[in-house]
Amino acid sequence: MKNKIFEEIKKVNENGIEYWSSRDLAKVLGYSNYSKFLNVITRAKEACKNSGQVIHNHFSHMDEMVKIGSGAERSVDTIHLSRYACYLIVQNSDPSKEIVALGQTYFAVQTRRQEECDQLIEDEKRLYLRGEVKKHNTSLAEAAGNAGVKNYGKFQNFGHKDLYGGLDASDIHKKKKLKKSQKILDYMGSEELAANLFRATQADAKLRRENIQGEENANLTHYSVGKKVRKAIKELGGTMPEELPKADGISKANKRIEKSEKKMIN
Repeated sequence: MKNKIFEEIKKVNENGIEYWSSRDLAKVLGYSNYSKFLNVITRAKEACKNSGQVIHNHFSHMDEMVKIGSGAERSVDTIHLSRYACYLIVQNSDPSKEIVALGQTYFAVQTRRQEECDQLIEDEKRLYLRGEVKKHNTSLAEAAGNAGVKNYGKFQNFGHKDLYGGLDASDIHKKKKLKKSQKILDYMGSEELAANLFRATQADAKLRRENIQGEENANLTHYSVGKKVRKAIKELGGTMPEELPKADGISKANKRIEKSEKKMIN
């Protein structure tokens, strides 16, 4: 099949990540003039940006050595393309070419498969982290109780407020537009769950390690931990928890995993 050619020019880097060379793809798509193909790449980059993706995650400029007539080599600029980048490129190429039409089908199907695979990975991380947060929140509640905390809801809000830039649980609930019956943790993605897990484990450990006593001291301890977790996220260039998108319900993630497992069995 002709569309196998796209699989044949696929490469894998030292980290096991697949990519396509822009020069290889240009030849396959019938662009004898590479500069004209760069115009297609420019349009694909714009589409990438408009879709909310980070361009350099999909289009990586590299120096590549190629042979010239004398047998010597020279360095040329090449772009390593992700599967998604290739999909955008073929969508912006000349559709009258048969090979372009084949490429559109190939990369559309493969990109969809990758999206489904990525979704399952995210679902599995969410399910695991949600369980861990539940477990460590139970331990944190015990540590808070040992410290003399009577109002656990207030104690939890001290941890939330500085992690979420001043938002308490009620504010977070409203920001995510959740119903009263819906739990905030069930609508967090893996990144947000991980931040809350780190807050819970570190607050728990600090309360026990330093034998914190008194409700006010415990509240301030939880607040300081949340503040430090937020600072670490900022220093790492991460997205603040309150700005992370709301995920669909954890029950839907669980159903997708179960559906995938059934497919594997069948």
